[in-house]
Formats: sequence, structure tokens, C-alpha cells
Amino acid sequence: MRDDNTERAADHPGPLDLPDGHDADLAPTDANQQPFSLVDDVFALIEDGKTYAEAEVRFQKSRAGFVGNRIKGAIAFGLGAFGVFHLALIAATVGLVIALAPIVGPWGATAIVTLALIAAGIALLWLLKGRLDDIRDAFDDGESE
Repeated sequence: MRDDNTERAADHPGPLDLPDGHDADLAPTDANQQPFSLVDDVFALIEDGKTYAEAEVRFQKSRAGFVGNRIKGAIAFGLGAFGVFHLALIAATVGLVIALAPIVGPWGATAIVTLALIAAGIALLWLLKGRLDDIRDAFDDGESE
């Protein structure tokens, strides 16, 4: 029905299942009984709080389960990526030895690549020691023996 076509609007009684707000009975049914009770409201508030807390706990449990499931997959992908990168570094090392072999010979190429990798490992260990010293200093209580 369009708004400008009101010729059949008088025949329509409206929804029958909705209560009429003007006929609401707010008067107490008993002389000693009040229509609204503060105690009932407090109990309802406490019950709503319990319901909210239970729902929040269920939500956090499901969220933790979801995150745990995703972390398993992330760890698997991370380990796979680490393995692939490790293989790539091995291939690069072998390729470097093969590339240097015609220039300095196979033993010389092996020695150069091995010494370069040992130097890189020592440099990384030195950087690791510095980081660990920083962590140790952060937890030091100031007492030096």
C-alpha cells in the first residue's frame, strides 16, 4: 500500500498481536506489592553479569582453540621454510665451491668457503653474546661480586 493511497486504510485494523501501550496496567495488583522492585533488578543484574561472564569465558576458550590450531600450522610452515632456506644455503655453498674451483683449485675453493663460513659464524656468535649480555644486564640487581 502506498502512502498516498489511503482509501483502504480505514478498513485495516492493524496488528492484533501487539499490546496497546496506552492500556498498560502499571498499578500494583496488591496493596502491599510494588510494581518494580530494586532487589529484583539487582538480582537480574547479577544474573546478567553471570551470563555475560560465562559467555565471555566460552568465547575466550573458543578463541584460544582457534589460535592454538593456527599456531600449529604456522609452526609447521615456519619449519618448512627454515628447511628450504637451509637447503638453499647448502646449494649456494656448494655452488660457490664449484665456481671457485677453476680459479684456485678444489681444495683452495673448499678452504676459502669454509673459512668464510667460520668467520660468519664467529661474527654471529659475537653478536649473540652481546645480546645475551644486554639481557643479563637488564636482570642484574646491581650487586657485583
